[in-house]
Amino acid sequence: MTVTAREGYEPDYSPSYRSAAIAALAVFALYVVTLAPSTAMWDTSEYIAAAYTLGLPHPPGNPFFVLLGRFFAVLPIAPNVAMRINILAALCSAGAAGMWFLITERVLVGWLPERWQRIVGGSLAALLGATAFTVWAQSVVNEKVYTISLFGLAVVSWLTVRWCDDPYGRKADRLLVMVAYLSGLGYANHMAGFLALPAVAVAVLLRRRDTVLRWRLLLAIAGALALGMTPFLTQPLRAAYFPAINEGEPTGCATQIHVGCTFSKTTYDRFMYNFNRGQYGKPGLTDRQAPFIAQVEMWWVYFRWQWLRDPLDNHPGLQQMFATLFLLLGGLGGYVHWKRDKKSFAFFGPLMFMVTLALIYYMNFKYGSSQAPELGDSVPREVRDRDYFYLWSFSAWSVWAALGMVFVWETVAALIASDKVTVGGETRDLPRRRSWFLSAPLLAVALVPLFANWASASRSGQTDTADFAADLLNSVEPYGILITAGDNDTFPLWYAQEVEGVRRDVIVACLSLLNTDWYVRQMLRRPIYEYDSVRGPAIYRGKVWKKPSGPPLKLTMDEADAVPPAIELSTAQTFRKEGTDLLVNIPPRQFDGFAGLERADIFVLYMIRDAFPERPFFFSRTTGGYVEELGFSPYTVTTGLGRKLMPTKPVAGNGVAAVEGEGWFNVETTRALWETAFKAPRSIAQRDLWVDRPSAGIPFLYIRTGLILSAALSQLGKNDEAAKIRASVEGIAKATQLTDVVARVAR
Repeated sequence: MTVTAREGYEPDYSPSYRSAAIAALAVFALYVVTLAPSTAMWDTSEYIAAAYTLGLPHPPGNPFFVLLGRFFAVLPIAPNVAMRINILAALCSAGAAGMWFLITERVLVGWLPERWQRIVGGSLAALLGATAFTVWAQSVVNEKVYTISLFGLAVVSWLTVRWCDDPYGRKADRLLVMVAYLSGLGYANHMAGFLALPAVAVAVLLRRRDTVLRWRLLLAIAGALALGMTPFLTQPLRAAYFPAINEGEPTGCATQIHVGCTFSKTTYDRFMYNFNRGQYGKPGLTDRQAPFIAQVEMWWVYFRWQWLRDPLDNHPGLQQMFATLFLLLGGLGGYVHWKRDKKSFAFFGPLMFMVTLALIYYMNFKYGSSQAPELGDSVPREVRDRDYFYLWSFSAWSVWAALGMVFVWETVAALIASDKVTVGGETRDLPRRRSWFLSAPLLAVALVPLFANWASASRSGQTDTADFAADLLNSVEPYGILITAGDNDTFPLWYAQEVEGVRRDVIVACLSLLNTDWYVRQMLRRPIYEYDSVRGPAIYRGKVWKKPSGPPLKLTMDEADAVPPAIELSTAQTFRKEGTDLLVNIPPRQFDGFAGLERADIFVLYMIRDAFPERPFFFSRTTGGYVEELGFSPYTVTTGLGRKLMPTKPVAGNGVAAVEGEGWFNVETTRALWETAFKAPRSIAQRDLWVDRPSAGIPFLYIRTGLILSAALSQLGKNDEAAKIRASVEGIAKATQLTDVVARVAR
């Protein structure tokens, strides 16, 4: 290796804001190319609808997101509301990538002598942070509030790193006050707004300890923090206007807003219950839902996903290799960060602890949905994969992974040829420019997640969730009541009704939410919307549908609130609907050692008592065996994606036939819906990959419906129609990797 002396060099400490902006724009362009044109599964529809209606999503309500989301919802930047709010997610993650660029470049200032080298390092961080699977997937559809939270964390990180450079400077105090304000504002978006504060406190103690004795500054910081949280004050006010989505309903007002009910103990109690997420009843940190080591393993499962998302488990060895590589690069980068820039490490080191081990301990999850499949149901599991809760961890890891890559790059370049260079008063051996370029191909490893995750993270062209929502609503006759189970068969319906105006005449009654008091009050207040026959399915046209005159429950607010959480039953109870032949024995349902009926079950019975058969009554087929558990199956007919309750026991004829394993099946109505109204069979079949396996029950619902319909049509001699529907089913199965299910169901 040839070593020569070069003229001393003093690095330029000014940040490369222009280069960071270019990197952020490039990331944003990537997200736009892969952006979802509509809504998606899980909480996406809930949050888009809440933003559009200026409502309250699930506790604690995320008021800052709602305000920001409403602003984007009305901006003319995309053809529909969903895309506009998805663009908000893309902008926030792109902004975060720009912040990681700046932080990485800042760490490299005293390390690499030339700006272009530091720009390369910053670009590596931006690229890795943006294309990690969870970050990318969350950035192309606004599932919740995490991308806004990520941007806030990244901005706070950049400001704190700047403060660490000059904690006694004239702007130092203002930076801390700004960090406090942004953290409070971030908390009004999501609790992770406070995630960086312990790391900020450590940095302050290490870099300028006397700050804790400056009471005026501490008061300013506390005031800024409180000011940032003021969006929460909008919740009792907005809740009292009773928007369509009003989860938690943190107001004491029952019919309209006024001073007396707004400034009341009821409002305070409901607000605090909502703020503290009381309805979820999560156990304390000392009551571990899974062993901590298993919770760390859960994080590792999701970390492996970031560099090669392999939902079909086709390349486990390759995924493990890349994950190990990026874990080692990040560990190396963290070590080099500590060795070469202790100023910024005083903050960033504790931050990485907060977003990894501390966050894992605090979240206290059960086993992940995809974790340790060999354990099956022998361990308690989350209903879905929770990788999005570690989005901050995977995104911030890009800084250390980029630093590790730069260190390897420099080391290999130095082996080729180097010179003695004075950097910041210190003489070091640094590679020659030609050596840097010759070893640059090593950096191509940063492109791995870009190419490995494109198919799984991209949501371009996906409309199947919105299509499913319309299909399920259209399975219900005009002015009907639809019983649903949970997130994936309820939130998309809210989006369809409140954002796209699809079938607002249908009352959606979610079983999991009927156990709360606020949800029933919303049902009692819900307006009776006119059925739009022009937009409705053709099969419902040419008939007279009587518009109901009241809510689906003949209860006052106080009577609804008085319904107990559960009633205990020792034997089956007889339920009779007056004016019909409906007579069933309802057996006690089993709940963790308790036998009886939940509040939701009681309200289902009340709705049948008060509104049926004046209102058509349907159970979504996503509720599984709920109809059987209540004893209503002899009175139901499967119609489309629902099971219609009948006032008398069905008989064969008029398109209705008995199907083994399914009960009564309305062949003609289901055929008409499938062929003329349903959209999702086509849009699901256009998918290349169904990544989220816990939500695969939605395409499976179409597969089962289509197979039964196809078999029934074959029995009626309509072989051409049967073959066409069977081909559609096979397309769905292929696109969602459920072809083995088709064979089992067909048998």
